[in-house]
Amino acid sequence: MATLKDILNNGDKFARENGIQLTEVREGFARAEMTVEERHLNAAGVCQGGVYFTLADLTFAAVTNSHGPVSLGVQNSITYLQSARKGDRLIAETEETFNHHRLPFCQTRVTNQNGDLLCVVSGSAYRKKDVFPFDSLQ
Repeated sequence: MATLKDILNNGDKFARENGIQLTEVREGFARAEMTVEERHLNAAGVCQGGVYFTLADLTFAAVTNSHGPVSLGVQNSITYLQSARKGDRLIAETEETFNHHRLPFCQTRVTNQNGDLLCVVSGSAYRKKDVFPFDSLQ
């Protein structure tokens, strides 16, 4: 078996193909990073909103699955505060704010390399009875 970090980094093909990597996974916390490239820009020349969401979603998956049971997102809300530009390094940090046995709740902050807050995401997951097969978190 592998770590949860490796399983999600390798198994989430959409995140991987967009250059997103989990860099830290602990119980109830995860961090992922990526660099904004030309392919991530929208028609206005700034980072496309789905990029922020995908970055946050990977950390959300790591946090909600860090306890063992398979957890899938059921609701997320994103608020965009500032735009990222080509070359910016984006960092998403998700914390579990309510560890419910069936409906955990998390909050994510996405910042750039300067620590500027770009967006916030909040969401809930549903924990199934199935267990996620990993040896450790990192």
